[in-house]
Amino acid sequence: MSQVRGNFDGMSNRPVRAIVGVIVLAGTGWAGFRGVGPVPPLGLLLDPANGTWSAALHARLPRQAAARMPALGDSVDVRYDDRGVPHIFAASEADAYRALGYVVARDRLFQMDLMAHAAAGRLTEWVGPRALPLDRQVRALGLPRAAKQQLAAMDTTGMGWRMLQAFAQGVNAYVANLPPARWPVEYKLLGVKPSRWAPVNSLLLFGRMAWMLAYLPDEEARQAARAVVGKAAAEALFPLDAPIVEPIQPTGATGPQYRFVKLPPPGRPDTGARRLASLLRGIAPPGARAGQDPRHLASNNWAVAPARSATGHALLANDPHLGLTLPSIWYEAQLVVPGTLDVYGVTIPGAPGIVLGFNRDVAWGFTNTGADVVDFYRETVDDSTSPRRYRLDGAWKPLAIRVEAYRGARGQVLRTDTIRYTHRGPLMHRFGMWVSMRWTALEPSDDIRAFYDASHATSAAGFLDAMAGSFLVPAQNIVAADRAGTIAIRSTGHFPLRPRGTDGLQIFDGSTSASDWTGYWPVARYPQSVNPAQGYLASANQQPVDPRQPFAYLGDERAWDPWRALVINQLLRGHDSVTVDDMRQFQVNPLSVRARLFVPHFVQAAAAAAAAAGGRDSVSVRAAARLLAHWDDRYTRDNGASALFELAMRNLRDGVWDELADSTGRRAATPSDEIMLGLILQPGSPWWDDRRTPAVVETRDDVMRQALVAAYDSLQARYGRPGAAGWPWGAVATVDIPHLLGLTGFSRDGLVTDGGNGTLNPAPAPGGGSHGPSWRLVVDLGPTIRAWDTYPGGQSGNPASPRYADRIPQWLAGQLSPVLAPDSLAGLPAARVMASLTLRPGGN
Repeated sequence: MSQVRGNFDGMSNRPVRAIVGVIVLAGTGWAGFRGVGPVPPLGLLLDPANGTWSAALHARLPRQAAARMPALGDSVDVRYDDRGVPHIFAASEADAYRALGYVVARDRLFQMDLMAHAAAGRLTEWVGPRALPLDRQVRALGLPRAAKQQLAAMDTTGMGWRMLQAFAQGVNAYVANLPPARWPVEYKLLGVKPSRWAPVNSLLLFGRMAWMLAYLPDEEARQAARAVVGKAAAEALFPLDAPIVEPIQPTGATGPQYRFVKLPPPGRPDTGARRLASLLRGIAPPGARAGQDPRHLASNNWAVAPARSATGHALLANDPHLGLTLPSIWYEAQLVVPGTLDVYGVTIPGAPGIVLGFNRDVAWGFTNTGADVVDFYRETVDDSTSPRRYRLDGAWKPLAIRVEAYRGARGQVLRTDTIRYTHRGPLMHRFGMWVSMRWTALEPSDDIRAFYDASHATSAAGFLDAMAGSFLVPAQNIVAADRAGTIAIRSTGHFPLRPRGTDGLQIFDGSTSASDWTGYWPVARYPQSVNPAQGYLASANQQPVDPRQPFAYLGDERAWDPWRALVINQLLRGHDSVTVDDMRQFQVNPLSVRARLFVPHFVQAAAAAAAAAGGRDSVSVRAAARLLAHWDDRYTRDNGASALFELAMRNLRDGVWDELADSTGRRAATPSDEIMLGLILQPGSPWWDDRRTPAVVETRDDVMRQALVAAYDSLQARYGRPGAAGWPWGAVATVDIPHLLGLTGFSRDGLVTDGGNGTLNPAPAPGGGSHGPSWRLVVDLGPTIRAWDTYPGGQSGNPASPRYADRIPQWLAGQLSPVLAPDSLAGLPAARVMASLTLRPGGN
């Protein structure tokens, strides 16, 4: 086993902040009144009327405002409540979506524009050649091409098309009349101006979300493991099914199922797998999530039936865990069209509709399924350097060839790439091989129509059916509850049917169509449940189905996280009269079942060491064991054992998986903590022995004690002697919420809250992190729906606005605000109205 290292150096979970910010602000100084590279002249920045100072002058919405919009059919009334939420009252749905485009642009224009440029691979147009690597990744994946194809295939008489057009009209009406003085400050820092919004931009944003949530090429980890420990060991360390299962589809069991298997010893390296691992590592672009732990992007949702609810109504909760940014990735709004539409929730800035929320009858929430929806195919081409054809079923087929041009700020071409496509998807050249990729995100879909139909649903079943008809990617575990008391859940999306006898953890032979997907799972086979006898439903990114049931391949264990599912199911089982406040407290519950299962083994290992030493064991091991033994397994900000446990776990991984080191000494792949837990139950396993110390055979207790002592000593060296309870978690693990450009003054870093790895509130991480609950919602579906929510940010994208980050203190404290969702303008209390906006037809 490798030498245990006990410190948090290198553990930082801080993201690459500022895709654009790093590009622009690192290495490009300001030089007086002359622009340097993409940075604007200083005189423009300091212009009191139009420069950065003007942001403060326009930080608050005017009490009353009016504007004209050429495409508008009738007047629209918008009222902003005292939380900054716009309530849009329109006479038609088209006008409601036009108004939504207008108000989102009013608050989040730069965010929309930046995300659209990033999703289209057009950042070079703002910041020049430094953005080429990012833009090339996006275009190589085929996302911009897929969005354009999706738009071209849409029914121009359908509601999805009309929503896209109406939303774009609203955005552009705002942009057309926006004077430079009111441009968001980031445009001035970058020296660029706002762009017109194209309908395809909304589709690009959905593609970018799919990249984040559905691009899970896990093939590389297993192949990398095979390359160093052989096939049998690799398949046991990286199994298809999770060893700890409490699926979203209830099985009738009253608790989790543990299915640990005996790990075979390390075997002979598989030299063929080494090349495949290198190939797969090269295929996955660095900006994607390949090689990262999919569990970092997590979510929770659950629903409680009336019989287990204190209110006698169905209850629903959702908190999607994503990358945290300022401004927030969500924007809150309500749309009301009398007799037609009444929906409240959050939207992705740039999306024409509500993504998560509720209407008068139904509430809903999403979590990621972790399904494997990406496959790779080794292709035979006619020319190894510049192919124009590929071989399929004994015949040559022409490649679709697309020349991608990357332009600078003045429209000049900076570079061109030739992207080739087979019928499966984009073709890439890696390590002397040509490999194509098929990915559901590049397939035809109509997510816009799905959200439109879902917002009009009148029952939980109707909501799920509406989503199943059109919502294809990213595949989500959708929970829904309605006022009639029904609760339901379904894993919804396109799940590929692969050739019989295969899974997605391989590279297929591209020369035959027999390797192609044969279709997609029918809806009847989706993991799902309606009104189960247990009286609740929950998903938290665990394996959706019981592995014992005859389901086709859905994914592999690396994509699924059982720990939060164990916690929420335990909480729900233990409450037969759940209140609204229980739902809120569950969302921020700091209990870790993961810690509860591991801690006794660390304590036992320390006790074994003490017994062997006859009481002459080290002070560190006794002190560390005492801290863990008295810990309640809760990641509260003041507890002193969470940091010790987390570092001990990291050391344990380093100490156990030395056999997985490749020829460079780098660990080729890391098994999950669930696999580690199973190994702990096998104290005689050869995996515990250090292969580099042939004179000594290390035991399980040796390795666990060493990991614990190293963690204790390291924490003491870094933070000083512990207090009576240890080192406060809040001093070690903090939350960062970075600005989109990584600008320190516009970010909120070093925030302290409860929660941690494996808890329902996985916000902090040792060394800092910027992933966590991006929104929290609780809904009581009584005769009149009541709801409470918050998110870590604010409605405005203007850093000078009091609405920019005003919800962060509430989010940190685990509190929610009552939602104001009137069904008419008259139902909106005048005392709660912060500002009004009237949109009228006309104008240019």
